[in-house]
Amino acid sequence: MDHSKKKAIIIGSSSGIGRALAKKLSAEGYIVGLAGRSLEKLQALQKELPGESLVRQIDVRDTREAIHGLRNMIMALRDLDLMIINAGVLFHNDKLQWNLEEDMIKVNVLGFTAMANVAADYFLQKGSGCIVGISSVAGHRGSGRSPAYNASKAFMFNYLEGLRQKFSNTAIKVVDIRPGFVDTEMVRGRKGLFGIISPERAAEDIYKAVQKGKRIAYVPSWWRAVMWFFRCLPESVLHWGYRRYLAWDKKTSAT
Repeated sequence: MDHSKKKAIIIGSSSGIGRALAKKLSAEGYIVGLAGRSLEKLQALQKELPGESLVRQIDVRDTREAIHGLRNMIMALRDLDLMIINAGVLFHNDKLQWNLEEDMIKVNVLGFTAMANVAADYFLQKGSGCIVGISSVAGHRGSGRSPAYNASKAFMFNYLEGLRQKFSNTAIKVVDIRPGFVDTEMVRGRKGLFGIISPERAAEDIYKAVQKGKRIAYVPSWWRAVMWFFRCLPESVLHWGYRRYLAWDKKTSAT
């Protein structure tokens, strides 16, 4: 393994944005650590990368095992410069089934925090590094269809801000990436979406944001203005729009 090259680990790299980021970083000369639940998908991705890589099966639902697995992966790489935490799940949960709410919290909150904690501890000892959390524009407001998902992304906003505050006088960078709609399994088949971009376009924008040292980056950048507008909406107006959307969705589904 070439110790002169920069090294990155991507948690949740088997598909979507994570997969595209792995290809982008490998093409940019990084040695890439591929981590996720599907060992088969990770190994298939590894064969497509132009540069060196390392594969580890990590399921962030089991935080104790995930922490152990990530620490071992860092040891195997013998260094780490960039940690990208991309693992996340979304379920539309109109009936508020607890198993779905719990799963989103396990992955998007507990799993994310566990991985960020390992990275923060390592970079504190090293004295430098970069932690990137892939959150979502969804974190700005609540959602009747997926309460736990939107709340979990708001948690990420605040946790990453807390880490930025903690590391404000150090060489450790913390980046909050807030994508809009990206063409992945998470959003395919949903109605009423706009401005959908490819995972490859998202990966390009994310890489540029990290290189520029951004604290918060919307992907694409015009989502910043859109979310400013949504944040300004009174809750009563937001709920009215939500009811209208449900009525439209029900009507179009029936035709």
